[in-house]
Amino acid sequence: MRLNLIVSQWLRKTLVEAVADGKSGGNRPQSEFLDFLRFFRSWISNPLRVAGVAPSSDSLARLITSEISALDAPVLELGPGTGVFTRALLARGVPETELTLLEFGNDFLPGLNRRFPQARIVQMDAALIAEADLFADEAAGAVISGLPLLSMSPRKQEAILAGAFEVLRPGGAFYQFTYGPRCPVPRVILDRLGLDAERLGKTVRNLPPAAVYCITRR
Repeated sequence: MRLNLIVSQWLRKTLVEAVADGKSGGNRPQSEFLDFLRFFRSWISNPLRVAGVAPSSDSLARLITSEISALDAPVLELGPGTGVFTRALLARGVPETELTLLEFGNDFLPGLNRRFPQARIVQMDAALIAEADLFADEAAGAVISGLPLLSMSPRKQEAILAGAFEVLRPGGAFYQFTYGPRCPVPRVILDRLGLDAERLGKTVRNLPPAAVYCITRR
């Protein structure tokens, strides 16, 4: 019942914005509404893989990319979905040609290819990063994750984190958001991989509210 109320409120707000924007000649709210429908359909078909009922907000995108600049290129993004974080990375000055987007779901690939034609878009399981040889020439400066780590097994979480830090250069960071009250990576996994996690911030302007953690090598 609570979920239905939240979703209906979001839909009503987006539809009002879409009508207003249509009168002014814009099209972003309409695009966001279509993104919501696509995202919600993916969530219905596989809630454990998608986890969220709606795309991440601009507020969350700004928070999770707030420490990243063009100096961190190349950047790896895991689970870009509709590309909300990707747009924020571009706004932070990261060149599109320096973005590698790993997306496992078929639903989002056409949209990513259309919106970010200069980015490298790879369809694969993020747990296989270490085997993919994605950054043979230059290590990544940052990893942004939109993956639902809380719905994954500890073994898969560890494989994703270990693979990400295989491709990260010294000083690079892994940014992960969560809807939960604490870091989604258990302390035992952080300890085993020699990592620390620090909460970067929280935003209530997201459906649902979310926090961001910055994970680095000790």
